[in-house]
Amino acid sequence: MSSWLGFEVRVAVRFLREGRLQTVLIMVGVAAGVAVIAYISALVTGLQSNTFTKTLGGQAHVTLRALDDVVVPARPPEPGANLLTDTQPRAQRLRSVGNWQALLPALDAMPEVAAVSPMVAGGGLALRGEATQSIAVTGVDLDRHDRVVRLREKVVAGVASLAPGEAIIGSELASDLGVRPGDRLTLLTGTVSETVRVTALVDLGVRELNRRTVVVPLRLAQSLFGLPGGATNLDLALVDVWSAKQFGARLRAQFPYRVESWQETNAQLVSALNAQSVSTGLIRAIVLVVVVLGIASVLVVSVVQKRREIGILRAMGATRGQMVRVFLVQGGIVGAVGSVFGLALALLMIWLFTMFVRGSDGQPLFLIVLPLALAVQVALVATVCGVLAAIAPARRAAAMDPAQAIRI
Repeated sequence: MSSWLGFEVRVAVRFLREGRLQTVLIMVGVAAGVAVIAYISALVTGLQSNTFTKTLGGQAHVTLRALDDVVVPARPPEPGANLLTDTQPRAQRLRSVGNWQALLPALDAMPEVAAVSPMVAGGGLALRGEATQSIAVTGVDLDRHDRVVRLREKVVAGVASLAPGEAIIGSELASDLGVRPGDRLTLLTGTVSETVRVTALVDLGVRELNRRTVVVPLRLAQSLFGLPGGATNLDLALVDVWSAKQFGARLRAQFPYRVESWQETNAQLVSALNAQSVSTGLIRAIVLVVVVLGIASVLVVSVVQKRREIGILRAMGATRGQMVRVFLVQGGIVGAVGSVFGLALALLMIWLFTMFVRGSDGQPLFLIVLPLALAVQVALVATVCGVLAAIAPARRAAAMDPAQAIRI
């Protein structure tokens, strides 16, 4: 292989060196295209990962709840009877998931499920001195809940603990009430009140959540909301996050509960992520087309400029196949070298973004990295496109008549 490829490589490099300015310009164009593709891909991936983490970092992938209360007629309608079509819906109340204690191990045993956490959730008030704040109370088993939403990773002060009479609250709520870990506050739900000691403050990534969140032991929440032994919902974390919608549909068909996946709860987010992915794909395709056209145009000019040299090589015994491979090698070299410089430029752009684009807290907006697999993929695609772009010029060079090419 090296015996016949050596001739093509030597001639291809010679042609590229003779048209040095053209070679530099097209390599710069390839590098710019590769840099744009790699940078945009890394940027969108980082943005989606950051958005995805912040959105799902504080919620379950799939949630099971009791079915809503509905108005049921006292008896079936008689044939021909007039029906009331405008029925006022019933006011919903906190209801426990029926037989959730038996359902818990069944869900734990499913291979798709990574963790299950029973929960009691409802609204209330937090009182401390003259300060009063509306809150969302969540009663959980801390170890199970942590496997679903990684609550311990979000602690910004104190140590997460939920022994009887303890609570974890959002950082904004702590600021509004003027409390720190170790202080006490009163929770009021309807006519039931309970004094708890704050063990930790958490930052859930959304200010409104930080202002309303209070996490207490499951038994305390059951007492506060009058649900002894109950759970208003079961939160599930899945092994494959993107299978939540299909898995939720299976649970809905299997159990008589209201089942929601994170895709259904965050339909607008899913649409935005899909739109970003489609836009990124279009940008990649357009840039690749520009790169291919640029390489092809330069090699076509090279064929015209090197007609005499091509004719001499043919007259000396070079075959049509060898001439085709000469230009294919040129396209591959241009694509490969341009890819290397393009990836270096993309890394520089990522570094500049990380250094100079910062949030209000002075930290980078989100993490951007260029994975090795993505870099190799972009480089290979650019190199292949260089070879493909050289096909038309290569066939044109191979089709030249040696006598006419030398005469011109």
